[in-house]
Amino acid sequence: MITLYCFGRGPGLPDFSPFVIKTMLLLKLAGLDYVEDRSGLQRAPKGKLPYIDDDGVIVADSTFIRWHIEKTRGIDLDRGLTAEQRAIAWAAEKMCEDHLYWIGVRGRWLDDANFARGPARFFDRAPAFARPLLRHVVRGRIRKALYAQGTGRYTDEEVTQLGIRDGETLATLLGDKPYFFGEEPCGADATFFAFIAATLAPNWESPLRAAAEKAPNLVAYRDRILKTYFPDIAEARA
Repeated sequence: MITLYCFGRGPGLPDFSPFVIKTMLLLKLAGLDYVEDRSGLQRAPKGKLPYIDDDGVIVADSTFIRWHIEKTRGIDLDRGLTAEQRAIAWAAEKMCEDHLYWIGVRGRWLDDANFARGPARFFDRAPAFARPLLRHVVRGRIRKALYAQGTGRYTDEEVTQLGIRDGETLATLLGDKPYFFGEEPCGADATFFAFIAATLAPNWESPLRAAAEKAPNLVAYRDRILKTYFPDIAEARA
């Protein structure tokens, strides 16, 4: 049995982290059962989640987890895709993970209202007296990371323009197909779903979320995967 180390459910989401959500869907697409463990962050090999324990084999990072389960189970989650489609999938996944991700982090951690509705809850398990200090310290680290990465150097308007362009790109790639490359989901859909669902999450307000809500194919895509692979969350949202 695979143990998946994760954060825990967010509002309308299987987990607070899109990378954890990606891994959850990868495991489901591979037909693999798993159990969740929400106590593993302090032991995380790379200092972040997700990671898995696959019968004693520890694998960290969602992409390496995917490659591990494909190699050890002899499956190809992108079977049926052409070489060109695989290249497009990889490039679009990296757009989500290395660009859209940071835009989402900025919107959730630096906006006071969004922070209170989302990331501030990460510290609820800490003693009450320590929570304000922990929130201040970690939020400061995130601010510095965003500045070093580059997204923290933009104005709000510039960040919005960049994020909307990412959303438009995803909506164009999806088109009127049920999944990004046809009638059946592939491995890349795990990434796309994770970031589309996070962008549409109800616990934050932003021009990016508003723009995504105006893309009916993205909303339908999110709902389709929730209903198929996370039916309890879909029912709770209904």
